[in-house]
Amino acid sequence: MAGRELPPSSPFAGDDGSADPAVEAALTAYGAGTGPLADVVRALAGTRVLVPVLAELEAADVVVHDGHEHTVDKEASAGIVALRTPDGRTALPVFTSVAATAAWRSDARPVPSDVARAALSVVSEGWDVVVVDPGGPVTALVPRPAVWALAQQVPWEPAVVDGRVDHEVDRAVRAALAPVGGVVEASTVPGARAEVAVALALVAGLDQAGLDAVLAQVNAALAADETIATRVDSVELRLRAARPA
Repeated sequence: MAGRELPPSSPFAGDDGSADPAVEAALTAYGAGTGPLADVVRALAGTRVLVPVLAELEAADVVVHDGHEHTVDKEASAGIVALRTPDGRTALPVFTSVAATAAWRSDARPVPSDVARAALSVVSEGWDVVVVDPGGPVTALVPRPAVWALAQQVPWEPAVVDGRVDHEVDRAVRAALAPVGGVVEASTVPGARAEVAVALALVAGLDQAGLDAVLAQVNAALAADETIATRVDSVELRLRAARPA
């Protein structure tokens, strides 16, 4: 782009700052509702992204996600911007092109990075997610397991595919909760507030202390399972009392 070329000293000096065609196509399909987020992540693998650096940081910004604007806090780490998502997680914004960077902030300096290095920086900083093109035209929130996969340069296996929880994830949840006393039955469905909802049938008659103890064991068991930890971005619990035999 005129006036915004990448610096000649950059290893990406031959890059004209435009979006990778495959990434652009995947984002367009995702924004239109005709392509899944998994296609965006798959297209991003092995590509260059632009990480914004700002000379002066402000208190807040607005990021668009799922067609809605959210006010987010802004932080800095070594001059790199981090966004706070509506659910409180810390996100690294990355851009597919110089034009997308300028649409978000005209004073942002786009620093090129391969996507694996950008994802690895998120992991090493203890941040959570990546937001692709927060200024649009299409914004995608890359969840934590996908960020880890990009950092390790391995394929991402979503926990929810075609409106159903992957069988490996469902099996892991059931196995993890089978030894938990007080849990009669466990199953999984796509979540409303989280990626995966774990539906629990609990023994009837639990008082508050008993319920709290069971839920503490449930949370510990889910957190300790490697498949759940690496495949599932977030979990919500749905509780009901088991029906009498």
